[in-house]
Amino acid sequence: MPVYLRGLLFLAENGRESVSSRNLAELLGVNAWQIRKDFSYFGDFGTRGVGYEIKTLTSQIKKILRLDIGRKIAVVGIGNLGSAVLAYRGFGIYGFAIAAAFDNDAKKIGKKTGNVEIEDVANLGTLKRRKIDLAIITVPQDAAQATADRLVEAGIRAILNFSPCYITVPKKVKVITIDIAMDLARLPYYMPTS
Repeated sequence: MPVYLRGLLFLAENGRESVSSRNLAELLGVNAWQIRKDFSYFGDFGTRGVGYEIKTLTSQIKKILRLDIGRKIAVVGIGNLGSAVLAYRGFGIYGFAIAAAFDNDAKKIGKKTGNVEIEDVANLGTLKRRKIDLAIITVPQDAAQATADRLVEAGIRAILNFSPCYITVPKKVKVITIDIAMDLARLPYYMPTS
């Protein structure tokens, strides 16, 4: 669904008001029947032979993904990757706003990146009061589990983990781990040999 949403947002930005499953499939590199099947799980969004009204379908997908309300995010670890995450402007189209940034480096604490001031990790306990329940971890591997533990303690309910390791959390907390090097290591398999 997030892939479909991204495609619909792109079409809306380019002035399109409606799209067929075939055209959306071509844009996204998927099968039209898969799009129709995926949408059918959640309701009847299109008109046979006409397609989908982009504004309505976008709104429905945002509701399904619970992106119809703004969400505040905390980023922990403001090194190279954390700084890149703070600078990334693509979160806004999905309703995300980075509202807090934390690091343990005294040289970084108090500095501003965009509209966000970097805070001491000792302040992680303030997240629940600030209504921040999503976090992105970009700390070194050896600090990832302790950081996750502190985030869970602070009321975080979902974590995007960029540290190259798996972290364990209670079942009520969702974690998605992205290991860029491991994902890159999958690509050579698909490359033809010379």
